[in-house]
Amino acid sequence: MTRYPNNIPGKKWSIKQLDAIPVAWHKDNIADGDGLRGEVRVSSNDKVSINFKYGFKWEGKLSWYYCGTYPDKDLSLIREERDQAKRLIKAGLNPKTYKEATKIENQSKAEAKIQENRTKQTLALTVDDLFKVWIDQGVNRLDNNHSLKLSFQKHVLPIIGNKLIKDLSEIDLLRIYKGIIKEKKNRTAVRTANDVSQMLSWAEKRKPWRQLMVDGNPADLVSIKKLLPNDYSEERSRILSPKEILSLNFAINNLKDKYIKSKNKYDIERPLKEETSIAIWICLSTLCRIGELMKAEWKDIDFKKNVWFIPLSNSKGTSGKKQDQYVYLSNFAVKYFKDLKELTGQGKWLFPATNNESNLSEKTMSKQIGDRQIQFKNRKALQNRANSDSLVIGEDEWTLHDLRRTGATLMQELKVPLDVIDRCQNHVLSGSKVRRHYLKYDYAEEKKEAWISLGNYLDSLLLNQISRKKQS
Repeated sequence: MTRYPNNIPGKKWSIKQLDAIPVAWHKDNIADGDGLRGEVRVSSNDKVSINFKYGFKWEGKLSWYYCGTYPDKDLSLIREERDQAKRLIKAGLNPKTYKEATKIENQSKAEAKIQENRTKQTLALTVDDLFKVWIDQGVNRLDNNHSLKLSFQKHVLPIIGNKLIKDLSEIDLLRIYKGIIKEKKNRTAVRTANDVSQMLSWAEKRKPWRQLMVDGNPADLVSIKKLLPNDYSEERSRILSPKEILSLNFAINNLKDKYIKSKNKYDIERPLKEETSIAIWICLSTLCRIGELMKAEWKDIDFKKNVWFIPLSNSKGTSGKKQDQYVYLSNFAVKYFKDLKELTGQGKWLFPATNNESNLSEKTMSKQIGDRQIQFKNRKALQNRANSDSLVIGEDEWTLHDLRRTGATLMQELKVPLDVIDRCQNHVLSGSKVRRHYLKYDYAEEKKEAWISLGNYLDSLLLNQISRKKQS
């Protein structure tokens, strides 16, 4: 049924009249003049709306052009839509196809604009943006990327973090590496170069990064080896001589004695924490890694059997190439474990963090050692740190890991077979996988004898020092 305002054909509907249309008119048509018609629709909640369309003839057939829905669209705009259709027809254009073409054109413009914005956003991507994505999706180190984050935050991002990927060049990378080498941190420079190269190699295989590296990977143009001094060695070779071990023992005890005897504790260097001193002798006498020691729990120490169990989860290595370890404790080592038990035995960890909720970080302990060999550091004095040379015992800096190498070398001097030393260090031995699969002898007795020999040697070495001191 077609309805007219006040039942007068040709007359236009007013807003008031449209708003008064009852729900009973559902699916009825209303005529608004000049070919504009509306179909009444009633929703489930009795809301009335009117779909307006304009009727016109095109190529001998009746066609309808949608003009809008009232009240969602203002009535004046609906009529303007009808008038625009009439103008198009007069100009020889089909308003329906014109509208579709305009819609497609507008959509194309919108898509082009979106693509333009995406391109702008891509071109604006920086090294910092890449690092955030890579650290989350492209790399997974054993420490959950903690060391990697610290390294980039210290050496890389302050220099090139804001650099656009599209503008990144080998010159930027050279600035980083040369700066680190200038500080005489050659191993750090090598490690940083490897990490940056890994990140950029990951990027050049993936969108959107690869489209920003049209000139290639700048890391491919830098040879870190050519930047290093001629005498650089990739592996540390520092070994403490027996004389240096004695010097270390003297230095540790000298710090304690001076501090104890000092009347003004604020004007004298604090000694090493007792736990750190103990860790030094445990590392030397067991050949353990400092990370294994920091992660150790008291439940893994058996004082009845004098054995320390290092679970696979605490060992160093990649997945599938790690193994647990039983360390037999010599009398020398047992003494220090028992001293430590008096200090931290009430908790879970041998070396608890300050909050006692986790173990102490190996870096924390390493810093205590490094901060007392400041002459080897190319840096300004750090606040609330030791900044002394009280643990300098030779011409080169020593680290906790050097104690592991020193202990292994002492075992070699004590005629311990090399394969036994490797097993004491918990190395995954090279060779046939089949052989490793079937030959399961654990060398427990041989390792026990090796640790006892090393412990006896250290006992004798330090006891002789005490004896000579008393005689003097």
